[in-house]
Amino acid sequence: MNVLFNDVAIAIVFVISGWMLKTWLTHREKMKGLSITKDGLASSDERLARVEQAVESIALEIERIGEGQRFVTKLLNDSGQPVNAQRLPAAVPEPVRIA
Repeated sequence: MNVLFNDVAIAIVFVISGWMLKTWLTHREKMKGLSITKDGLASSDERLARVEQAVESIALEIERIGEGQRFVTKLLNDSGQPVNAQRLPAAVPEPVRIA
């Protein structure tokens, strides 16, 4: 009886060890599939470069909008003050209407 118990215990240990080894190997294969390869890294670098370029162009456009806003604000503030002759633009002729 004692020998049979030892044989069953050894068999159970081998079954559990085999199951754990199979689980570990399966996990390792899944992780290899999920790891970033050099091809995947290259495409990520290209995408990051495009995003960086887009952000830079957006920042440039926002700066232009800010400059325009400052210019308009300056014009609105200056319009309340008296205008001297040096700042007047050249007279613009009225359009000629043809009947």
